[in-house]
Amino acid sequence: MCANFKPIQAYQIQALELPHIPFEYVEEVYPSYETPLLFKGVHGYAWRLVNFGFIPKWATDTEIAKKTYNARNETLSEKRSFQEAFEKCKFGVIPVTEFYEAKYINGRPQRWGVRRKDGQAFFIAALYEITKIDQIIYRSATMITMDAIHHEMMKNFHEPGDVKRSVIIIPHHKLDQWLSLKSPDIQNFVEGFPVEEFECFYCPKPRQNNTAQLNMFDDGL
Repeated sequence: MCANFKPIQAYQIQALELPHIPFEYVEEVYPSYETPLLFKGVHGYAWRLVNFGFIPKWATDTEIAKKTYNARNETLSEKRSFQEAFEKCKFGVIPVTEFYEAKYINGRPQRWGVRRKDGQAFFIAALYEITKIDQIIYRSATMITMDAIHHEMMKNFHEPGDVKRSVIIIPHHKLDQWLSLKSPDIQNFVEGFPVEEFECFYCPKPRQNNTAQLNMFDDGL
């Protein structure tokens, strides 16, 4: 699963010829932080600042978002949290510079990053929702994941065992197709990203950051 990432940067937005993002956002995102989401509106591509962690319409508070920042593609049509948004094809992408995963070395987790070799941002498949709780509107999203037990790079992350997951990365040339889906059939997009275009790298946690999500990583310090 992906619980920590760096969103798209200004120079990457220009390189991909995407619309300007009209709001500020943090440099590194964790569950319940806000991050840019790209979707296709009436007048073309548009940005929204969304909560990283899905808040379904039936939620009475935002606590659920701490558990819904990733969603398995296999059960989107079954899980109560995601079912309605999935059936209504509320698909977007969360563009990122790099994301972080735990790699276990000698039984201890280390923080590693994944990024494109060419420095471009890439698009992680997302499902989004708009919810009103106590008259406050919340926009939120979850990253859609897939089985990665056979993926050459992603099978090396997470705890030892036979459960390995990866975010689904939408290739640049398929972005418009993904954002224009009118049917909740996403199987043509459920494929591992091409390893030759990406690299993973050791990325120990910053000493000045005491965020709880980072504390799971043991860098032997």
